[in-house]
Amino acid sequence: MDEFQRSWLLAQLGPNTDPADLERRFFRLRSVRAVALEVLGERRAKLLGDPLKVTVDGVVTMDLQENLRGIERQIEAVGQTPAPDDREDESEEGTALATSVMMPARRYR
Repeated sequence: MDEFQRSWLLAQLGPNTDPADLERRFFRLRSVRAVALEVLGERRAKLLGDPLKVTVDGVVTMDLQENLRGIERQIEAVGQTPAPDDREDESEEGTALATSVMMPARRYR
């Protein structure tokens, strides 16, 4: 993984993410987008494993539903934004450039 890919991952996942962990994942997955999606998926699973809303009457209410929605939006955004190691032909699906020569319909004398 080069410095550009590492900085893209840290921008997507936050500066407190362990770079050594990202390196290990990149070695296994071979794609920075896959690394980002795996880390975000684990964060989402961790939130889903615990109760999203806890209320202690008259003391405190803790609601993590917006955190879950935020991670889901981030997963969607990572899937749509171009990653540094995306190949050109995969990022431009359905887009083609065609050229042609324009000829007059009638011959001029």
